[in-house]
Amino acid sequence: MLDNYLMICKDILPEYYEKVVEAKRLLEDGKVKDVSQAVRRVGISRSTYYKYKDYILEPAELGSGHKAVLSMMLAHEQGVLSALLAKISEAGGSVLTITQSLPIRGKASVTLSLEINSMTGSMTELINAMENTPGTEQVRLLAVE
Repeated sequence: MLDNYLMICKDILPEYYEKVVEAKRLLEDGKVKDVSQAVRRVGISRSTYYKYKDYILEPAELGSGHKAVLSMMLAHEQGVLSALLAKISEAGGSVLTITQSLPIRGKASVTLSLEINSMTGSMTELINAMENTPGTEQVRLLAVE
């Protein structure tokens, strides 16, 4: 997963990329109540925020750390989540929280926060293993702390 990223000096990027990061920070710090307030405060559109929010990460979010947050879509089938949890355990990770939406059209959105400091492999290897699990789609690394 991390091999899909480049480190680029923000001075050469359009200003709205940095504003997306600023809006994310406002939301994470609880300084605004919702996305509409955040984008209004930093001066970008909601569509710009949603288009880039999952693809623009600060260097601290990409570094190695102790916790990671992953988002994915799972088929509403028996054993899919259990198979993912087994892969995390095999990699030496530990699940801190699981947030799952109600299944709609046979799929549910799942967010996992993990303790990763005891993992034997890399996050890229874990994400690849999760993506190759039947019933799993769109595994995304949201943050690393």
